[in-house]
Amino acid sequence: MRFPSSIFVSVSLFTAETTAALYLSSTYRSGGDKIWQGLTLLFALLPSVLVQFTLTFIHRDLSRDRPLVLLLHILQLGPFVRCLEAFFIYGYASSIEEPYVSITRKRQMPKDGLTEETEKEVGQAEGKLFTHRAAFARTSVIQAFLGSAPQLTLQLYICVLQQYISVGRGTLMIISLLSIVYGALRCNILAIKIKYDDYEVEVKPAAYLCIFLWRSFEIATRVVVLVLFSSVLQIWILPVVLLNFFIFFFYPWILFWQSKSPFPENIEKTLTRVGTTIVLCLLTFLYAGINMFCWSAVQLKLSDPDLINKSQNWYRMAVYYMLRFIENATLILLWYIFQTDVYQYICTPLLVLQLLIGYSIAIFFMLVFYQFCHPCKKLFSSGITQGLWACSHIFCLLCKPRLPPSSTADFANDTLNESQNGKTSQSLSVHP
Repeated sequence: MRFPSSIFVSVSLFTAETTAALYLSSTYRSGGDKIWQGLTLLFALLPSVLVQFTLTFIHRDLSRDRPLVLLLHILQLGPFVRCLEAFFIYGYASSIEEPYVSITRKRQMPKDGLTEETEKEVGQAEGKLFTHRAAFARTSVIQAFLGSAPQLTLQLYICVLQQYISVGRGTLMIISLLSIVYGALRCNILAIKIKYDDYEVEVKPAAYLCIFLWRSFEIATRVVVLVLFSSVLQIWILPVVLLNFFIFFFYPWILFWQSKSPFPENIEKTLTRVGTTIVLCLLTFLYAGINMFCWSAVQLKLSDPDLINKSQNWYRMAVYYMLRFIENATLILLWYIFQTDVYQYICTPLLVLQLLIGYSIAIFFMLVFYQFCHPCKKLFSSGITQGLWACSHIFCLLCKPRLPPSSTADFANDTLNESQNGKTSQSLSVHP
């Protein structure tokens, strides 16, 4: 049984960020900055409430007689209780004999084109610990993109306006960035385990390192670009953010309506249709929040029973990063054109170059991960380089000017003649 280190990291980041946000909000209150105090508290308490709701939903506490646990969740102390419970299970698992065990079957990664199926006994303690890990993996994603990401953007925006970074604000920004990167990393690992649930997946340290560097550069550059743009064009940042958000919020619903699939009813048996709709809206809300700052490794598919698209779509990823790079370059160019005297002591051309290179480095580490470090790369039907190369051919065909009808007919006739000549020469070589 593995040590629950991921649970410890999730609770530590949650505690550190909440504490730093509460301290910083008290400094804003003493300084008379009511607006910054309110927004800082909002981005600290809103994800905390959602985390409590998620833990309660996953562990099904509403259908169980656990009033003390529900009270602690109302007091925003749920993650600490769950963490202590997980460590208690881990500590006493070896000393208690399991009367009942279940058998799980997993396939190993193919070797020389062959794969083997292995069986493993899973006790009740290990099953409970697995539920705790899964719950905290999901809460880490919620905390990262519905709390830490807007919190980091807000505090960096305040730093630009005030041209000053206090110790409390700098500490909160560092913790928020670590929380976002960790949430994105958990999202990647979660996507791998969902897509390849039938296989025994082992993520190596090199893969963790590539994901960490990929997400760090991607998220940091994205936040800086949004803050710089909003500092000079405050009116236009709202349409940019809302357009991004609504596109990714409605995209899974549009695909669902196009598929004409029945409404998903298997999320939770105790939920009504209204409750299921609310859960799906919250899920697509989180999906839009993730894609606002970085590529979501988990792609929603509401017509699937698991709500996850398990196919590896290189084209969608290529389109996302191409459009996101163009958007970042456009926003930073507009900032460069309309910059104010606040940035007179900064080498702005160098900053523009650094941001574009930083996002390119993120794409580089993403390619390295999928090409060399992905734990299930042997199961890919095509590599990421082949997929991106095919995608580039499609874009070249779209950008290529269309030929007139006569030229198209001549081109088709020439192609047909060449194919016939090739067949003739092939038949002559076979039958001398």
